[in-house]
Amino acid sequence: MAAAKIDHALERTIFFSDAVFAIAITLLVIEIHAPELPRSTSDLAQIQALAHLVPNFVGFAVSFAVIGMFWMGHHRAFSLATHYSPRLLGWNLGLLGVIAFMPFVTSYLSSNIFQRVPAIFYCVTMLAAALLNMKVNRTATSAPMLDENASPQAVAYVQQRSTSVVLGAATAVAMAFVVPAFCQMGLMSIPIWLRLLTWRADRRAKA
Repeated sequence: MAAAKIDHALERTIFFSDAVFAIAITLLVIEIHAPELPRSTSDLAQIQALAHLVPNFVGFAVSFAVIGMFWMGHHRAFSLATHYSPRLLGWNLGLLGVIAFMPFVTSYLSSNIFQRVPAIFYCVTMLAAALLNMKVNRTATSAPMLDENASPQAVAYVQQRSTSVVLGAATAVAMAFVVPAFCQMGLMSIPIWLRLLTWRADRRAKA
């Protein structure tokens, strides 16, 4: 079966979005500055200098995964769309703006680990991205953008996953107030929320 023809305006939106995601995920590593030590520095001092960067490495890894997750969701949603809608443009730009802001909030949190304000700032940024992501994905998987041949199961999964990301980010915000050092672990609740939402949807379908 031939692939569905995609509107030119929608293609441009997808290409632009992919470029922003790629740039943002690349800039994460630029915020990690290599130690500058004299040539005579001992091996132990070099190891200690690298050890001081561990929070930056952890922040990079987590934020790389988070941005990657947002891109995967964006890609999954837009793979179900074949028509362009001007309603999408503002919400999508808002999402990309928050994604482009991620290298800064990651650097801020990594440089101020265990502190409440940076943790809350980071997690609130995640929540803003999650809310915008949910709106974008729901718009892309609804009329008039949705491909007429799209699977209802695929649409339901995209929308449930978007909601689970919002709930996971909200969990991280709550943890940032109580245990700021482990706030990013709140994002690990996303698969749990997704399972609960899927279970709830299945129960409603059987009722």
